[in-house]
Amino acid sequence: MTDDDLAWETLSGETDYVCPGFDIRREQVRLPDGTETDFHYLSEEDTVVVLPFTPDGSVVVIEEWRQAVRRVNRGLPAGGVEDAEDREAAARRELAEETGYEAGEVGHLATVEPANGVADIAFHYFVARDCEPTAEQDLDFNESIRVDITDFEDLLAAAREGTLRDGRTALAVLQYALREQ
Repeated sequence: MTDDDLAWETLSGETDYVCPGFDIRREQVRLPDGTETDFHYLSEEDTVVVLPFTPDGSVVVIEEWRQAVRRVNRGLPAGGVEDAEDREAAARRELAEETGYEAGEVGHLATVEPANGVADIAFHYFVARDCEPTAEQDLDFNESIRVDITDFEDLLAAAREGTLRDGRTALAVLQYALREQ
């Protein structure tokens, strides 16, 4: 419990729905004015998002079918942090699994909570450098991914124009541009 006068008190909680990738939680809460009510939110494991650069400065991107929006989406390798795995290891694993590339160097870029009004997820962004194709993809059963290479400036232009629709990817590109360029 926090001492902040805006804090809600959690009275009880349970998982209403479980599926691969996320849960829906329901909590009984007491608001600052004393009102008691239910609050539902999406609960998901921490996620890593990798901005991978090849030795020549190109970016490894993926094109992946996204059922929720019913189209192929251009994005960056990303996925959940597994039990007992540190975030850098998760970033390296996701890069290799989704693209077949391995990084020489990996560094943390930023951490954000993209939708903390409705979800408890945190995205941990990493920049991977000197990425080389070393193996085949090792995709999950529900991943349909094609690998491509692009120029960072093209990704940045797409983020500026609003044509880079994947929010995780757009934020990674913009964070990198703000911090590194």
